[in-house]
Amino acid sequence: MFKKIISSLLLSALILSLMRSITVLAEGVEGPVNTSSLMEGVLVVDVSKSMLTSDPNKISNEAMKMFIDMASLKGDKIGVIAYSDEVRSKKELVKIRSEQDKKTLKAFIDSLEKYPATDISVGVKEAVKVINKSHEKDYLPLIVLLADGNNDLLAEKGKTIKQAENDLAQAVAEAKAQRYPINVIGLNANGKLNKVVLQNIASSTNGKFFETSDANDLPGILSEIFANHLKLKVVPLKSIVAKEEFQDIKMTIPNENVFEANISIVSSKPVELKIVDPAGKEQTLPSDNILLSKSKNYSMIKLMKPVQGNWTLRVKGFPKDKIDINLVFNNDIQLKLAPLAKKIAGGDSLRITAFFEGNGKQLTNDEIYGTLEATLFVKDLDTGRSDEVQLNATDKGFTGQFKVGDSTNYEVMVKAESNSFFKETEPQRITIQKVISESIAAEDETPLKDRQLFPWLTIVTLVAGAILLTATVFTFFAKKRKENRGFSGKIVVEIEDGDTGESTDPQIKKLKAFKGEFCLNELFMLESEFKETDQITFVPITENTLLIFNKSNCPIEIGNESIDAETGHRLRRNDKLRIRLKDLNKYIYIENVS
Repeated sequence: MFKKIISSLLLSALILSLMRSITVLAEGVEGPVNTSSLMEGVLVVDVSKSMLTSDPNKISNEAMKMFIDMASLKGDKIGVIAYSDEVRSKKELVKIRSEQDKKTLKAFIDSLEKYPATDISVGVKEAVKVINKSHEKDYLPLIVLLADGNNDLLAEKGKTIKQAENDLAQAVAEAKAQRYPINVIGLNANGKLNKVVLQNIASSTNGKFFETSDANDLPGILSEIFANHLKLKVVPLKSIVAKEEFQDIKMTIPNENVFEANISIVSSKPVELKIVDPAGKEQTLPSDNILLSKSKNYSMIKLMKPVQGNWTLRVKGFPKDKIDINLVFNNDIQLKLAPLAKKIAGGDSLRITAFFEGNGKQLTNDEIYGTLEATLFVKDLDTGRSDEVQLNATDKGFTGQFKVGDSTNYEVMVKAESNSFFKETEPQRITIQKVISESIAAEDETPLKDRQLFPWLTIVTLVAGAILLTATVFTFFAKKRKENRGFSGKIVVEIEDGDTGESTDPQIKKLKAFKGEFCLNELFMLESEFKETDQITFVPITENTLLIFNKSNCPIEIGNESIDAETGHRLRRNDKLRIRLKDLNKYIYIENVS
C-alpha cells in the first residue's frame, strides 16, 4: 500500500516539473495566405434618382472608369452592378487582357440610367453572387459600394424597411463568411447620409468606409482603394495650376520589378500630355508599351515594364484649371516571411527573416533591399500591446529578432516601404502552448489523508523513492522517444451544414506521418473558410489517445456535453467530438479510431 502512496507523490511532483515543455505554432491570420497581385473587383453603384443631386456631373462614372483603367492587363477581373431597389443592370466579371476589354466595361458604365427607389441590400447581395460565380483562388476579391444614403422603397412593391435591413444583414454576413472586403463610399451631398449602416458594412467585412460631400473626391478615393487592396502605394506627384505652356513633373521608376506604372491626371478640363524617358527621349503617346486613356475628367497613362530611372511627364491644360497628378506602381513581387522556428520558450529571441519573391523565386539584390525601410510589427494578442522592430537589410532580404514574453499568443507582420513603394507580408500568428505529459501510473483510490506511514519506514521510503524516480524518468524519456517516432492511429472527419443538414463523405487520415503536434488543417487541408481550426491542435500521448488543445472560439462537444480544451483534453479511442463554427453554421465531426 505504502508503495502506491510513494508512487503517487513522486509521480505528481515529476509531472508538475515536466509541464513546462513549450511548442510554438506559426499560422496565417484572417483568411488564407494570398500574395497574388491579381484582383476580382466588383463596382456596385447606386443608380437611384437621388444620385442626380449627390452627383449631378456623374463624377462617380468617371471614377469607376479610372479604376478600370488602373487595372492590370495581366488578367485583373472587373465587374459592375447598377442597383436601385432591384438590380437594374450588371456586367459579370470581365478578365482584362486588352484595352478593348476596358473599353467594353467603360461603355457599360456610360450607358447606366437613373431609376426611382433604393435598396442597398440588392447591390451587396448581387455583388457576392457575381464573385461566387467565377471566383478563382489566385485572385484577391473586392467589392466597392457607392451609395448616397438610406433605403427608399416603393410602397406598391410591398417590401418594408425592416425586410430590407434584414436582407442587408444577410448579404453582409455572406460577404464576411466568404472574406470579400466591402469598401464603402458614402456620398453625403444632402447631409442625410446613414453613416452607421455604411460603416457597419465596411467594418464587418474588413473593408474601409469613406465619406465625402463632394463627388470630385471620388477619383482619389477609388485610387486609394485600388492601391490599398493590392498593397500598393499612391504617390502624389504634384498638384498644379494649368498654364498655356507645358509644365514638367519628375517621377522615378525605382527598380526593374515595376511591371506597370499608372499615372492619373485628374482635371475638370482636357489636358495635353507628353512623356520623356530616362534617356531624354520623348516617347510616342500612345504606343505599344505606353497606353493612354482619356475621359471627361481624367487622363491615365500606363507605362508597361518601364525602364528604371527618372522620367518626365509634361502637362499643359486650360489656364487656372487645377490638375492633380498621382502615381501607382504595380510591382510583380511579393514580400514573404520565412518559416518561423517550431520550438521556443518564453524569454527566448525569435529570429525573423523576410524577403521578396517574384515568379516563385526569392530575389537576391541588395539594390532592392538597401533602398527600403523594413519594420517588424509584433502584437501581443493576450495584452493588446504592439511593438515595432526595425529590420536590417542584406542582399537576400531583411532580418531581425524579437524577444518572446510570458504571453501565449502573438501576431507578427513585416512591412517594407519607401516614398513610392509599399509591401507587407501576411500576418502570422504564434501560439505558445504548454504540453502536459500524461500520468504514467494511476493513483490509489484510497484518500491520501487516510493513509498511515510508520516512522521506521522513512529511510526505506527515501531509498525506494529515489529508485522509483530514476525508473520513472527513464520511462518518461523512453515514452517521449516513442512519440517522436510517430503515431499509429487514424482520424475520421465529416463536415455538416447546419442549414441543410447535409454532410460530406467521411475522410480518413493515418497519423503516423505526424510527430509531436499537428493541427486539423495540416491533416485534411480544409477550405479557407475553416481557417479558425488552425488553432485546434492535437498531441499524441499513447497509441490510442490524443490530447486536444482548443485556442479558437469554436465550441467543442463530446456526447452532447461541452468540453474545455483550452489547457488540453484527452481524446481516447472511439471518442467522437463535434466542433461548431458559429459564423458559418457548420459542424466538424472528429472520431479517433485505431
